[in-house]
Amino acid sequence: MYKTHTCGELRASHANQTVTLAGWVHNFRTFGGVVFLVLRDRFGITQIVTDPDKFPEAAKAIEGLKNEWVVQVEGLVRMRPADQFNPKMPTGEIEVVARQVTVLNPAKAMPFVVSRDDEEVDENLRLKYRYLDLRRERMKRNLVLRHEVVLFMRKYLSERGFIEVETPALFKTTPEGARDYLVPSRIYPGQFYALPQSPQQLKQLLMVAGIERYFQIARCYRDEDLRGDRQPEFTQLDLEMSFVERDDVLALMEALFTEMLPAVAPQKKLMASPWPRLTYAESMERYGTDKPDLRFGMELYNVSPIFAASEFIVFKSALESGGQVKCLVAPGCAGYTRKQLDNLTATAKELGAKGLVTLALTAEGPKGSGAKFIGETEIAALSKLTGAATGDLVLFVADSAKIVNKVLSALRSRFGNELKLADPSVMAFAWVVDFPMFDWNEEFQKWDAAHHPFTMPRLEHLDRFETDPASILSDAYDMICNGYEMASGSIRIHRRDIQSKVFKLLGISDEEAQFKFGHMLEAFEYGAPPHGGMAPGIDRLVMLLADEPNIREVIAFPKNQAGRDVMADAPSFPDERQLKELHIKIVE
Repeated sequence: MYKTHTCGELRASHANQTVTLAGWVHNFRTFGGVVFLVLRDRFGITQIVTDPDKFPEAAKAIEGLKNEWVVQVEGLVRMRPADQFNPKMPTGEIEVVARQVTVLNPAKAMPFVVSRDDEEVDENLRLKYRYLDLRRERMKRNLVLRHEVVLFMRKYLSERGFIEVETPALFKTTPEGARDYLVPSRIYPGQFYALPQSPQQLKQLLMVAGIERYFQIARCYRDEDLRGDRQPEFTQLDLEMSFVERDDVLALMEALFTEMLPAVAPQKKLMASPWPRLTYAESMERYGTDKPDLRFGMELYNVSPIFAASEFIVFKSALESGGQVKCLVAPGCAGYTRKQLDNLTATAKELGAKGLVTLALTAEGPKGSGAKFIGETEIAALSKLTGAATGDLVLFVADSAKIVNKVLSALRSRFGNELKLADPSVMAFAWVVDFPMFDWNEEFQKWDAAHHPFTMPRLEHLDRFETDPASILSDAYDMICNGYEMASGSIRIHRRDIQSKVFKLLGISDEEAQFKFGHMLEAFEYGAPPHGGMAPGIDRLVMLLADEPNIREVIAFPKNQAGRDVMADAPSFPDERQLKELHIKIVE
């Protein structure tokens, strides 16, 4: 056998035993004529020492090794001298005296240092040699954490009557929000499969099938523009339940995540239990976003009433055009320099605002671009409403509600980071509920589904479809944490008449609905039970638990920020024979 023990296994109890280890050369040093080699495998590291007098061949073999060579060492476990114990190593009380050393495979010089996590390495270089990057302790730790998260989910749900069911990776292309990845069919020229954006339709069909409690660690594919928490393919815990209402789903998921946290990440703590619940309207009003970071306050305030009679043209014109004036208070930031304020204003303009009004409350009096236009009475009212005091900086945006919320929400997040207002050890889980059912698409002058077209509207709002679609709320809900959307879900439509009503409002004709969703509509006529579910993102969850800056750090083989696999150099051009078989031509 190549090894009798792992490199993280040996302890004082193994002293005087003959063992065989195998792994990679982590590092080595020479001291007093003795070579000290650190051998590494997935499970840890062990110090190997030489005894040139007793085992000259082993000593000579070790002297010829280089970092990251794969070697096998047979030797005797002995205790280190007490003053040489290494408490930072689980194996730090012992060492192995090498009797025989065998090189299993040498290695080329590394493109970067594998044995150190603190060395800054260009990300594209790391991704090109991802199989080497994954040898690093940080990356190994992230993969182990991911494994423990998924293992906990599987065990927890299995114990509660759920069964894991795999659904197809080749399905039908349907309009669900993002672009599909299409897969051409060789057998059916001109026809395509789609990779699933999520198993949404399939899990609903499993409820029609009577499975009742389904889950899956599901791969999903969306052809979207990339960012730090998004990849072309990602993994989610997909879950669906029959005969449930919204609170049944939320209770199950809240309990799962609450119990998971101490089990997989004991260094993290829950901000509150039970989790806070915000309505969508409340979240947008207080934080300007439907996924606020609740680890700090710094809420937004609608100060339109305070400035209703203001002659300040910036505020007046916004209010007269149906907009609003909102502000946030940056604590202790009244001393911001002109350059800092200009930078904030530039950010506001990049996000769509015409500008940013500032009011610094200093001991010498108010300063900033709004100081000349905001009187003492208005400042007093502001202080009473917001708690703003001397030393604080008040930032105003006057525009449409959409622009105001977008800008102030971004500035709130920025101040939260710059002022270190959020405790990094806290996981601030919360629920956002009562989302609008529909969004008005100004470009195409039509209604779009705010969530997806299979979301159940609030039953008490069914009579509003013809009269007031904007006021219809859905039975959708989001799980949020630390400024991220962690999961999205809803109670689903299980009746064909309601589904047809939704399709009609979305401008989907009966013929189009039958063509794209006929399998779903027909299934609803065969006794579909009431059902609902949600799909927490595993990549984002592990990213937060591991304190990583983006999800690429917790995925074994991710794409880079440009959506390329730089290791395999994909996407790539197929050869002409493949294209001919698929009846496809590339148009320049």
